[in-house]
Amino acid sequence: MKNLSAFTAIAAMFSIATGCGLGKSSKGLPNDGQLHGVSPSAKYNLTKPPGMVYIPPGTFHMGPSDEDVNYAYTARNKQISINGFWMDATEITNNEYRQFVQWVRDSTAAVRLQYGKEVDGVFVIDWKKAKTIKWNDKATIEKMDQMILTPENRIFGKKDIDPSKLIYHSEIFDLKEASKRENANVPRSKFIIKKDEKIYPDTLIWIRDFSYSYNEPMTKRYFSHPAFGNYPVVGVSWKQATAFCEWRTQYLNSFNESKKKPSESDFRLPTEAEWEYAARGGRSQSMFPWGNYYLRNKKGCLLANFKPGRGNYPEDGGFYTVRADAYWPNDFGLYCMAGNVAEWTSSMYYEGAYNFQHDMNPDIRFNANDADPPRMKRKVIRGGSWKDVGYFLQTSTRNYEYMDTAKSYIGFRCVIDLPPMQRK
Repeated sequence: MKNLSAFTAIAAMFSIATGCGLGKSSKGLPNDGQLHGVSPSAKYNLTKPPGMVYIPPGTFHMGPSDEDVNYAYTARNKQISINGFWMDATEITNNEYRQFVQWVRDSTAAVRLQYGKEVDGVFVIDWKKAKTIKWNDKATIEKMDQMILTPENRIFGKKDIDPSKLIYHSEIFDLKEASKRENANVPRSKFIIKKDEKIYPDTLIWIRDFSYSYNEPMTKRYFSHPAFGNYPVVGVSWKQATAFCEWRTQYLNSFNESKKKPSESDFRLPTEAEWEYAARGGRSQSMFPWGNYYLRNKKGCLLANFKPGRGNYPEDGGFYTVRADAYWPNDFGLYCMAGNVAEWTSSMYYEGAYNFQHDMNPDIRFNANDADPPRMKRKVIRGGSWKDVGYFLQTSTRNYEYMDTAKSYIGFRCVIDLPPMQRK
């Protein structure tokens, strides 16, 4: 039996969209000696990504729309052009992230139970059988003892799954490194990054983030209780959010392969510039996603979930987080781009980034290793959260957190690079 970390190398393998893509045969082309072109797929009907909205290409002024009250000078006003992309209308919810967790759980169990077969040295899961696993069946649980909490870690002897055994294995191709001229003759294998990531959210963050504060009910219920199903997932590090994006890509492309359809583009975290452009909703110089200058509408109602005044948390309708689709969306149709939970971006946090980054799709990335200093592990977070004051809700306000850290006020949403579509 393969060890636990080995199982995921098989369960989570997916094709890397860096091949030559030569397409299929030229069967059906007229034999007239003229150029007609060959599509990589005979049939390709793009379908609208569920729960996503299209953000059209455009130009905006990235940076402060009001005074930099901190005088930190980490964001200079600069004109930026952004290509179009699709973005989740809401933050990823507990229900959506739970689909990821259950997929990893089921794929782990399927390998343990040998639900599948080896093909060219790779174990291919039979998902029809994997979906029939009875998690309440004692006989089934006994066969998966390596996934279960050890006796000394059980409460009243209950055989729950050990969250630390839910590990996602990813394999990605480092296009940035491969594109360097000095690497032109380096074998492709040198640019394949393989890593394992524990993916269960850290539920203890509700207690850890706030000293001398009673938040145990949120620790016990927030991710597990159905009442919070449509609330944004929290307790997820940048590394876990990235793993989710990779799984979402693999999950879709595996389905497309089964239907003999071409692979789609990769789901990923938005860059810092993409996030700000999307949050502004086409309002280039506005302070907030809804415009200037206030946090209330003309009726006096608060427009986001944050920390009003000196700490009147429930005044905006939510004590902690609220539903991911609460409040009115911005002009692009995106919900909670200010408040509720701050959101991870793919960008590395660097104080002087605006001074030298490109004005076309600006982005600064760094794949930090565990051994790298903390400064290299900082990732930009945007949008402010339920526990932040109004300043952090501004579309231009920058902040950061470490990529291996989880918080009770940070979530994420995905983007995908696809063109605008005449969709059904």
